[in-house]
Amino acid sequence: MTKKIFIEGMSCGHCVGHVEEALKEICGVKSVAVNLEDKFATVELAHEVDNEKIKAAIDEAGYEVVKIEG
Repeated sequence: MTKKIFIEGMSCGHCVGHVEEALKEICGVKSVAVNLEDKFATVELAHEVDNEKIKAAIDEAGYEVVKIEG
């Protein structure tokens, strides 16, 4: 299962690292790829993960989730 997460507030490679780290800490996340230019992250999941958990992790890292697809 894959989810695409649109994120506002990322401006550099350091931001990408923060988002990747926050998402990788969620139980069930197998892999994360962040696209800084287009401001989204693609997350591969081992099992269903509630969108609110994803949103909370990104909010806690200091960024804003605009939309989650998948």
